[in-house]
Amino acid sequence: MNEQPQYILVVDDIPNILELMETALKFKGGYRVGKAVNGLDALEAIRREKPDLVITDILMPKMDGFSLVHQLRLAPETRNIPVIFLSATYIAPEDKNFAVLIGATRFIEKPIDIDLLMKTIGELLVQEKLEETKPIRDFEFYEEYRKRLKIKLEQKVKQIARTERLVPTITEDEKKAFLLSLQANTEERDEIQLHLNEVEDRIAAWKKSQEQKSGDSAG
Repeated sequence: MNEQPQYILVVDDIPNILELMETALKFKGGYRVGKAVNGLDALEAIRREKPDLVITDILMPKMDGFSLVHQLRLAPETRNIPVIFLSATYIAPEDKNFAVLIGATRFIEKPIDIDLLMKTIGELLVQEKLEETKPIRDFEFYEEYRKRLKIKLEQKVKQIARTERLVPTITEDEKKAFLLSLQANTEERDEIQLHLNEVEDRIAAWKKSQEQKSGDSAG
């Protein structure tokens, strides 16, 4: 009896990228492919069937790639699933260091080099056992995550401001591309802001619970 092909879960909120990845993985690699559009959908898919490997974008609505990997590493049953990060936004050295800290196995920048991706997948899937990633504490994760989000938000705000200043100076032929870029950056800024708000709330709740514990101990 033939063995079932290895199962890879791809997580990205851009339909064209999901389609590209599914086609490449199925026809170039012969893998079974599952798809999810954000981290929450990915966790649900993983509960239904544990994948041999996860490929995920970072900047996504509802739950991004950083939070997804943190959740996977917290649970013993998913701690050793190899994860490849793909990103066009979080590509600074500090972003990549944070990705390693929380347990990402590999990091590939977008636009996607399919040959590099297929080679990386092949290398990870033939390894008998990946080095187990010790999960970091929630508070440590959220503190560092907040730093990454704040820096990225500042960058997006500056990028949007530069584009807005240029719009009145460009030709009509150029305007459509500029406006599409402006729209994309604005949507990304808003997503980052939502994630930052959530992280700020989590940190505030944690600090409040610590203060209550200290008060109870003192009492």
